[in-house]
Amino acid sequence: MKRFFGRVQMAEPRVSDAERELFGGPLRYDMGWSQHEHATLDLTMMSALRSMPKLVATTLRMAWHADRRALTAVVVSEIGQGIAAAAALLAVNAVMHALLGGSGNATQRLHALLPGLLAAAGIAVVNSALAGWSTARAGRLEPLVERIATTQYLAAATSVELEAIDDPDFRRLVDIAQYGPASARRMIGACVAALNGVISLITTAGVLTILHPALLPLLILIAAPRGWGAMRVAQERYVSVMSWIEHVRASRLIGNLLTERTAAHEVRVHGVGDFLLSRYERMAESAETEQERLASSKALTEWVAGALSGLAMAATYGTMFWLITNGHMSLAVAGTAVIAVRSGSASLGALVMNVNQLHEESLYVRDHGRFLERAAERAIPGGGSPVPDPVERIVLDQVVYRYPDRETPALDQVSLTLPMGSVTAVVGENGSGKSTLMKLLSGLLLPQEGTLRWGDAEVGGLDRSEVFSRVALLTQDFQRWPVTAAMNIRLGRPAHAASPEDLQASVDHAGAGPVVAKLPDGLRSLLARMFRGAIELSGGEWQKIGLARTHWRSSTSQAGSVLIVDEPTSALDPEAEIEAFDRIRRLAGPHRAVVLVTHRMSGVRHADRIYVLHRGRLAEHGSHDELMAAQGRYAAMFDAQAAQYAPIARIPRPASPTVTDPA
Repeated sequence: MKRFFGRVQMAEPRVSDAERELFGGPLRYDMGWSQHEHATLDLTMMSALRSMPKLVATTLRMAWHADRRALTAVVVSEIGQGIAAAAALLAVNAVMHALLGGSGNATQRLHALLPGLLAAAGIAVVNSALAGWSTARAGRLEPLVERIATTQYLAAATSVELEAIDDPDFRRLVDIAQYGPASARRMIGACVAALNGVISLITTAGVLTILHPALLPLLILIAAPRGWGAMRVAQERYVSVMSWIEHVRASRLIGNLLTERTAAHEVRVHGVGDFLLSRYERMAESAETEQERLASSKALTEWVAGALSGLAMAATYGTMFWLITNGHMSLAVAGTAVIAVRSGSASLGALVMNVNQLHEESLYVRDHGRFLERAAERAIPGGGSPVPDPVERIVLDQVVYRYPDRETPALDQVSLTLPMGSVTAVVGENGSGKSTLMKLLSGLLLPQEGTLRWGDAEVGGLDRSEVFSRVALLTQDFQRWPVTAAMNIRLGRPAHAASPEDLQASVDHAGAGPVVAKLPDGLRSLLARMFRGAIELSGGEWQKIGLARTHWRSSTSQAGSVLIVDEPTSALDPEAEIEAFDRIRRLAGPHRAVVLVTHRMSGVRHADRIYVLHRGRLAEHGSHDELMAAQGRYAAMFDAQAAQYAPIARIPRPASPTVTDPA
């Protein structure tokens, strides 16, 4: 009995053998929905009623900032519906009195019914109009609130320092907060429904009190079991979802893998398809068993709630019968009371579900607000001094940078100089700090120790947006935007309007003319396979589009700028690679420095200066000839790569053994 009526407990998820075989146990996703696993379990009837004013106030504040007139209309219409509900009960009471308590013959009683019936009909028309008005205004508020919340979320996410994005804790908060806007939208509907339920309960309780003071406790006695049943079913469903959500997502993951394009080859050649499909079926069977258990539990809970409510209803009718027989209540009042009790019971059941939803959704809205606060604390500062003009060089002096989740610094006492008009190469093995150095040079990260100067000004005191405007990036994993080819190039400097003709010089510089020529609509072709009529490029073709984007940005940049190129030729064939390096080097000019990061040593030998990083420290620097003569780390890396392309000595092939014909 205690287990049935006590608090629903979170159970450990049962793991199917297929899930254990594939994943080693249940998957535990680290996403926003998993942050509030036990939210609904903590919600009891009393805590729901206590928390509702705060939840409603939160939603009303959001809606007030979105559209005050629409919110006012919703509140007025809901209050009006509550008043109409009370008036309808009074009209019913008048009808009951005319029918059961009036004097005269049947015809006279029917005539006496007409005023009450007409009043009830008029009230119904007014109530439906108010409900429609509320629905229309709430329908405007919902997408408006979601749009405002989404805009706030996206604006905050794009304005924080890159260091915040690299912080795992902040990144998790970003993931959690993405659920806030949709929850804010759903809160509007739930809040309107909850407000309607509260007003209906208040008006019903008021009418019952007017009819007879003893009827109000009877309403609570009938409605309480149904409210408990509705909340209990919701909690049991929530427990099931939370216990099985990883299981369901794991089976969905398998389904996605079987249909993904990237896995199509191995699914067929390695026979992965049949194997995973059999595991999917076993996991689905396990989930079906849980759904059957949940349905049985729901049926039992609803039966108990209905039985208790039925007993309370019987007690209510018994009390009414006693009041009637003892002259404390007329038959007409009793008829009205029955209708009011049933209406109030239904309102309370719906209210419990709405408050349940409000409570859960408010947690994600709260995360959204917490994210906005944290993002404001970690936003890129606005303002600052203008970048000096002209900038003759960019200088790093004894720069140190350490990521929050690492003990050793990614860069340790690194110094280098980038004169305008030069081509500087940065080489080193994976993890040597090259990418971190590029982020510092572009202003995405600030030195934790040492200085980074543009001209004579330290970057920390400059207007960061102006620093960004003087930086062009071309990285190995540059963004392949799902837009037209022209827009993919133009996004290098999106604030500058450009026609396909304006972009042609960038296309020609990147050698992307043949790529564009084969597109069905030229530069107006959509480069996104997921859309109908679109086309997809190869890796090498995309890198030419990326180089065109970089040229477009560089050609529209101010004097004293830097072009950072990180592994730009990884998807190109050798001939295209040599040509691409030549094109990149030609981007250097009197007022532009080029920084080249690559593992292809053949592409850096013509750089003016080469810096070699090793484990976050500057190992050596100089020209290609100087570093080769020094026979240090650079020379070893260059020789090792060159050896891969050296001619291989021809080894004589052994003669085939003579086979004697047994005949």
